Amino acid sequence: MEEIKVKYFVEDLPELTYVEGKSDWIDLCASEDVTMTAGEFRLIPLGVAIALPEGYEAHLVPRSSTFKNYGILQTNSMGVVDFTYRGDGDQWRMPAYATRDVTIPKGSRIAQFRIMRNQPRLRFTRVDRLEGPDRGGFGSTGR
Repeated sequence: MEEIKVKYFVEDLPELTYVEGKSDWIDLCASEDVTMTAGEFRLIPLGVAIALPEGYEAHLVPRSSTFKNYGILQTNSMGVVDFTYRGDGDQWRMPAYATRDVTIPKGSRIAQFRIMRNQPRLRFTRVDRLEGPDRGGFGSTGR
C-alpha cells in the first residue's frame, strides 16, 4: 500500500479516509466558514496539502450533493492536481461559483478526490479515415 503524506492546515477537521463500502473517492471539507453571494467566485480552502508520489495525479470534483445543498459549481469542472503541487504551503482549494447566496459551514463535505496513475505517453498519428462504425454523432447514445 502506498503511503501518502498529508499536511493538515486545520486541526479540528477529520483526517482523510475512505467511506468504507461506499466509494473509493475521498471526501474533502471546507476548512473555514465560507459565505458567498450569488455570482461570486471564490477559492474555498480544503485544509490539506498532499505530497502525491511521482507518476500520480489527483482528480478533484464536487460531491454529488454539493450543488443541491449549497448552490455552488466547481468552475473548472474537474480539478487535476499533479505531483509537483506538493509544497508545504500548497493547500488544495475548490474554485467555486455561487449561483445563490450561501453560507458553507466549516467542516462541510463539498468535494471529493481520487488518486490516479498518470496517463502513459501516447503517440498520435494523423489518418484520413477511421475504421470503426459511426455511432451517429454527438449526443447519439441512448436514443
